[in-house]
Amino acid sequence: MTLSQTIFDFTTLAIKAGGWMDMDRIYLQNRVLGMIGEDALGEYEVKMPERTSIQLMDELVAKAKENGVVGETLAEQEIFEAQLMDLMTPPPSVVNALFAQHYSKDPKEATDYFFGLCKDNDYIKTRAIAKNIVFPAETEYGTLEITINLSKPEKDPKEIAAQRNAVTVDYPKCMLCMENEGYKGRMNYPARTNHRIIRMNLDGEGWGFQYSPYAYYNEHCIVLREEHLPMKISRKTFERLLKVIEVLPHYFVGSNADLPIVGGSILSHDHYQGGNHSFAMAKAEMEKSFTLTAYPQIKAGIVKWPMSVIRLQSVSQEQLVDCADHILAKWKVYSDESVFVRAFSEDGTPHHTITPIARRNGELFEIDLVLRDNNVSEEFPDGIFHPHPEVQHIKKENIGLIEVMGLAVLPPRLATELKEVEKYVLDQPNEIASMHVPWADEMKSSYTLTAENVTGIVQKEVGLIFAKVLEHAGVFKRDARGQAAFQRFIDTLQD
Repeated sequence: MTLSQTIFDFTTLAIKAGGWMDMDRIYLQNRVLGMIGEDALGEYEVKMPERTSIQLMDELVAKAKENGVVGETLAEQEIFEAQLMDLMTPPPSVVNALFAQHYSKDPKEATDYFFGLCKDNDYIKTRAIAKNIVFPAETEYGTLEITINLSKPEKDPKEIAAQRNAVTVDYPKCMLCMENEGYKGRMNYPARTNHRIIRMNLDGEGWGFQYSPYAYYNEHCIVLREEHLPMKISRKTFERLLKVIEVLPHYFVGSNADLPIVGGSILSHDHYQGGNHSFAMAKAEMEKSFTLTAYPQIKAGIVKWPMSVIRLQSVSQEQLVDCADHILAKWKVYSDESVFVRAFSEDGTPHHTITPIARRNGELFEIDLVLRDNNVSEEFPDGIFHPHPEVQHIKKENIGLIEVMGLAVLPPRLATELKEVEKYVLDQPNEIASMHVPWADEMKSSYTLTAENVTGIVQKEVGLIFAKVLEHAGVFKRDARGQAAFQRFIDTLQD
């Protein structure tokens, strides 16, 4: 295929995306020519493109590299790619207008449009995401999902050296700020030229709706505050979450906790995560119901889940907000030394918060409240309700919203480490990490392992460890003592 045909096809898809008209074709072609270091356009056939926007981008980037207009580092290539794909993306005002146009017909049609755009313009890194290792894990709590995260590319030595010399710039303030929309990027900050945000009004507050470039599940989205303000779980959180699922009824939405250890990776900017995905926790049933006399319209219960989850259901958003706020207020000051639950340190530092998740369940609005405690101890300096040392060979990072719901995001190191574990249990030459040896020895004594079944067994065992990780993060344990303690907390909610 000729370069001229590639440029023509690229501009055809750019016009089709809605940001340009056919009158703009010559202008677009000349923009592309200039970017890739070419001086003239040759003959081409006027027809609909057979290649995808990503394939066309790759061809144009290859030509730009050949012409020496793109640097050697991955960061420089990504900056160039984003600038190229910005031509494939309508400006923010047009994207928002098209989203509203689709939304007037159907909310799902609107998110389908926006999700498709973000994949076509390579903002959502579909090829990188496809590298992740993903497998299910059957447990007593249902089918958990395991992801070994390989989507974010490794930095090469040249890029690391360039970043060391990069000028420190406090703009945008973080990865979630509105100022990321259209930002060129730099050696130590990702390119966002092709990034778009849908504006949302949540009861008079300015918020934005975007997709995650490195999604962990279907239509993984982020709802972010316009102002750069820190995460805070409050009554307003419950109001906003319910408002989001009223606007986008086919999505769930939840918030990371707002304290270190039990919180997410970005606590400096208030935001929520959502998407079109059904997690194991959402499928888990309430194993024990209870009534809160002050909230007669609420159906409440404890969810059969390794973490401590209270589920609230109602047709009334107002009652749900009132009840959730009541539980949050009670939990923030609740202590039970018999199970190491302490609301405050001696100096008054608070340790209790909630990870809330909202979704629609038929006609009902539903909120799951996951109780969190970020205390540490001499025995567990990383966190009493954090993955304990015995499971940290698989997962030692914080248990955030996504893990809470039953999807493990495991570190890239496991891709190679688990292969060495397989060799070890098959008595083959290996370079197993010492931290995996006790676990591997247990597998050797518990299973008859063969070359045909070893991968499945190792993956099954990883899933069982993830279930244990969640049990460690559970405030009230699943044994009789822990459930009795959970009931004592439930009893305080009647006050």
